[in-house]
Amino acid sequence: MKGYTTLPVLYMRGGTSKGAYVSTQDLPTDSQKRDQVILSLYGSPDIRQINGIGGADPLTSKVALIGPSSVPDADVDYTFGYVGIKDAVVDYEGNCGNISSGVGIFAIMRGLVEPVEPMTIVRIHNTNTHKIIEAHIPVQDGMPLCEGNVAIDGVPGTASQIMLYFQNPSGSKTGKLLPTGNVKDTIVLPSGQSIEVSLVDSGTPAVFVKAADLGYKGTELPEEIEADPNGLLTILEDIRATAAVMMGLSESKESASPAVPKVCMVTPAQTYTAIDGRSIDGNNIDIVARTKALAVIHKAYAVTGGICTATAALIPGTVVNDVVSAESIENYTVTIGHPGGTFTFNIDIDVETLTVAKAGVVRTARPIMDGIAYIKKV
Repeated sequence: MKGYTTLPVLYMRGGTSKGAYVSTQDLPTDSQKRDQVILSLYGSPDIRQINGIGGADPLTSKVALIGPSSVPDADVDYTFGYVGIKDAVVDYEGNCGNISSGVGIFAIMRGLVEPVEPMTIVRIHNTNTHKIIEAHIPVQDGMPLCEGNVAIDGVPGTASQIMLYFQNPSGSKTGKLLPTGNVKDTIVLPSGQSIEVSLVDSGTPAVFVKAADLGYKGTELPEEIEADPNGLLTILEDIRATAAVMMGLSESKESASPAVPKVCMVTPAQTYTAIDGRSIDGNNIDIVARTKALAVIHKAYAVTGGICTATAALIPGTVVNDVVSAESIENYTVTIGHPGGTFTFNIDIDVETLTVAKAGVVRTARPIMDGIAYIKKV
């Protein structure tokens, strides 16, 4: 087709997100040209992404770039990117745990990893964080098995279980579990109000604030927060940008990446209504949390953000630890109540030395379409 070139793409749902999984060998080696290809694929910049595969939502405007491993203890390299919707940018600052759940499937389907039945372990080197993710992928007849009876909130139906283990997740971007060395810090809002926050980096950097300190219940749904006349979304963004400077991730609030750190608002476990109208029983969760997905509130909860939230819940003295249930502190398993339902994390942490060996989480993923995309020539 005149004016266009072709790009092999495996389009997949990974956890509660979806996007294109692309081999690095099929992309330009020049980073600027590579990003132009990705933006053309997604139809960005455009708030509807009408001229590409993007779904006009941060959860469906994500890309995974996968190739042979550059380190000896992994099978593949994986780079995650947030594809800008309104802006012509691909942000590689942080990883996405949901998209990570599809990497092992891609690696097997593209012949990068030899399948082993009934379970293939794929060791993934995430280049965004330089950390290893171990993915346990069910295999049948030499191919990933995607059918199963595991359900995750935020995704209709069931699929086979993919177990992800994030190895040594602490200091993913800052090099420290507690980037400032403190379990609590103080931030001054534009209004002049001082609030306590906790800055933690495990899986991804994040800043945590109690909903009550901002005058909210913490059970508000995304549309309520985004329509809030008092500007809660703007307040959360200011907290996030301020934390980026405090964590050494940005020189100024204005230059902070929209992807990292994450900002999370937490409150004690309580019963609330999810997006789909279900009642989430406060007795079945350990904490209620809300987090941003770029410019909007996440309709579920990020995997890496969940790892950081669960880790922060187990660190004595953090604002998250202040509101989490005592039971989760005892068994190192934290169930988060989010807008779409619940999400459970197992954290292998030594609370005396504040070292995290690994974080485990259950996800599902499946291929949606495998084929050729038409891309404007760059």
